[in-house]
Amino acid sequence: MHLPPLYAIVDPLDTGRDPVALARALLDGGARLLQLRWKAATPHELLPAAIAIRGLTRAAGALFLVNDRPDIARAADADGVHLGQDDLPVAAARRVQGAGRVIGVSTHDVGQARAAEAAGADYVGVGPIYATTTKPDALVPRGPALVSAVRAAVRCPLVAIGGITPETAAAVHAAGADAVAMIGALVRAPDPELAVREVLARLQVGDST
Repeated sequence: MHLPPLYAIVDPLDTGRDPVALARALLDGGARLLQLRWKAATPHELLPAAIAIRGLTRAAGALFLVNDRPDIARAADADGVHLGQDDLPVAAARRVQGAGRVIGVSTHDVGQARAAEAAGADYVGVGPIYATTTKPDALVPRGPALVSAVRAAVRCPLVAIGGITPETAAAVHAAGADAVAMIGALVRAPDPELAVREVLARLQVGDST
């Protein structure tokens, strides 16, 4: 599968922002892949938000994934789901979602990445690349070297995540990531739409050098 260069994650974090409004701003900035990751939400809050964001992404021609919850992803008619190491196995999530949906898996080393690919993941997330404040229990950051190591070990697309900023996005992409995932640098920005535009511009510059 082909991934857009920016993997934008919709998570209000500590901002108090509405996730649907955040999604609209990210799409207006040019993001063409959104993941809804709203850890604090109940299913009764998460599903309506997912349905609303599905409508926005469909209109924009963007991919839409839901974090952790294949049931919510299916109910919202999302394009797929992103799973953590402690979530459902890939095969079980595919049974919930049905055929033709995207499944990504978070991994933290070469062994986990190989296992996810062997299990049928459509892409693997790798990280944390840099220190991050969005996950209080995050592992020690590994830097772009982790991306390079995983890129050499698997053939599926790679999404790098963890503390990536507009300033570091191009270097991570150059290390072998097909897409860079960003949360805090986008949703905590004074203007999330402008933040997306800045990241995409930096990635284009990096691709041309």
